[in-house]
Amino acid sequence: MYQINKIRSLPTIDFAAEELKKYLRMMMPRCGEIGIEYAPDARAGFRLGLMADFGLELPDADDPALDDIVYIETDSAGGIIAGSNPGALLIAVYRYLRFYGCRWLFPGVDGEWIPVIMAPPPVSWRKKADHRYRGQCNEGAEFQQCMIDAIDFTPKIGMNTFMLEFDIPSQYYQKYYTHADNPAREPEPVTNETILQWKRQCEAEIKKRGLHFHDMGHGWTAEPFGLHSNGSWAAVDDAAVPEETRQYLAQLSGKRGLFKGVPLNTNICLSNPAARRRIANAVADYSQIQNNVDFLHIWLADATNNHCECEQCRQKTVPDWYIILLNEIDEELTRRNLAQHLVFIVYSDTFWPPVEETLRNKDRFTMLYAPISRRYTESYDADARMDSVTPFHRNANVSPKGMGECLAYLHEWKKTWPGDCFCYEYHFWLHQYYEPTGLYIAELIHRDIRGLKKHGLKGIVEDGSQRSFFPTGFAFYVYGETLFDASRGFDELKEDYFSHAYGGNWREALEYLQKLRNCFSFGYMSGRFSRNANEGFYAPERAEEAAKVSGLTKAFAEVIRANKDQPRRTSSVAWRLLDAHRVFVRGIAGVVEKRAAGDDAGALEAQERLMQELSAREIGLERYFDLYMFWAAYRMSGLFVKS
Repeated sequence: MYQINKIRSLPTIDFAAEELKKYLRMMMPRCGEIGIEYAPDARAGFRLGLMADFGLELPDADDPALDDIVYIETDSAGGIIAGSNPGALLIAVYRYLRFYGCRWLFPGVDGEWIPVIMAPPPVSWRKKADHRYRGQCNEGAEFQQCMIDAIDFTPKIGMNTFMLEFDIPSQYYQKYYTHADNPAREPEPVTNETILQWKRQCEAEIKKRGLHFHDMGHGWTAEPFGLHSNGSWAAVDDAAVPEETRQYLAQLSGKRGLFKGVPLNTNICLSNPAARRRIANAVADYSQIQNNVDFLHIWLADATNNHCECEQCRQKTVPDWYIILLNEIDEELTRRNLAQHLVFIVYSDTFWPPVEETLRNKDRFTMLYAPISRRYTESYDADARMDSVTPFHRNANVSPKGMGECLAYLHEWKKTWPGDCFCYEYHFWLHQYYEPTGLYIAELIHRDIRGLKKHGLKGIVEDGSQRSFFPTGFAFYVYGETLFDASRGFDELKEDYFSHAYGGNWREALEYLQKLRNCFSFGYMSGRFSRNANEGFYAPERAEEAAKVSGLTKAFAEVIRANKDQPRRTSSVAWRLLDAHRVFVRGIAGVVEKRAAGDDAGALEAQERLMQELSAREIGLERYFDLYMFWAAYRMSGLFVKS
């Protein structure tokens, strides 16, 4: 009865046709086979192609390859589903299926809410995505199936970008497979060779979906000099530095060597032309081989206040030397006739704009704004505080904290940078764990995204765990949906997500999580609002709030038991995750009760009990919850007592 005709044949269009067929057959399980053909002259059935294939104009697309526009004009028998580019077409297929009631609430088949219908309803809709850059970057503790599921999930909630940091993202995979924070699981060794193969598999899945592939980032100040970073922040013996290499490393306190023993955090002598040449050649060599990369990120070393202090380097600011390096990379790419697009980063010591230098070939570059030092108690809807900008002071810079201060440096950069700029953000890195229901971070993300255009920002790529769906996937759902359509209200998104995740009693689940949210202060949990620096996390009122958690979870246990056997698999999983979350949130509250009352010994006992409980349960939660990042978050904030 139904037929899918591809007006154009490209890998992503082929995949989009298969996805449309799969979900149509799931929604109409007795409809019979649905054929797929390449039929450029088709006039009937579902017709999939680029908007240009149908003579549809794109006056609102500055760049059709980057600006996603979806176009749907269908009736019960078929019609046109089109996009401004192949990736936009795949998103258009998923948007079309949303009109039937389909939802993707978290990665994997258990996160799919697929209704049963009699026939497709008519749809007439055209939408340009409100932000050009919408995606995520690998971080945390990764396992391969989780990565494949995350890539598959990305376009289903309207996102178009996936970044894989590092040449070989060894450290991220090792964090999971060594199970370093889980004494209940044996280490599972994986080699760099395997991890590189997995990265290539991820790249193939990214390309199949027409996602924009962003690559690398840190590492360019290490690998070209024989310093193997492989994504690791671990210290090594400085004696291991090849003597031929040492001349290129940043000089600090009169000595050239590794910064605190960490190759990944070690910068080079940027005034040394031979050092810059090594990086330029390395970038060009990589670009020739990795010609599948859409955006290649060129970042300096990690950490801050770690730049060369030699007499020549002191003649210019670090941002000026960075621009010189970028211009030389552009020259080498041009010399080799390579069209690779590059991304430079406003981060750490390059948060300060250059004083003298400018990028010559602006078409080659896009700017990435990464305010890692920002406060997550404030939002992008703030005004830039231009009076807060300070001059650059080599190795003595103080990173801005307030959102108004951070945004001021962005506006300073934009005085000399007229091109695209998007954010590299950290909501799903450590910060999602500082309020254990996820409702706080979801609301902040919504506010942040709505504030982007005020500052000329064209989207976000999130540096965070690909397992950010515990107890719910609501925050990530808000992230994807709001980037695509910023007009969607927060309350509308809440009802949309929770009604699909929890079924008829969704309001009870939401009310319960809101009550739990009121028992925790994000500022306190993140270590920002300790009452007295000498007393650490002492704050008796926080102990009183946390003490309410046990009663709330006990009272809600019967509601969970009554709802966890749902006819829909997605809702059953959602309720069961809430059940597991009761243990989790009681454990965190137990730590807070003791810590806030000044009982650090009791807090240590409570966190060790929590570690044992979560370690035992990890394998059942690992698709949704990143145990490594959870522990890292509370070690970083200082809430967890050092044993």
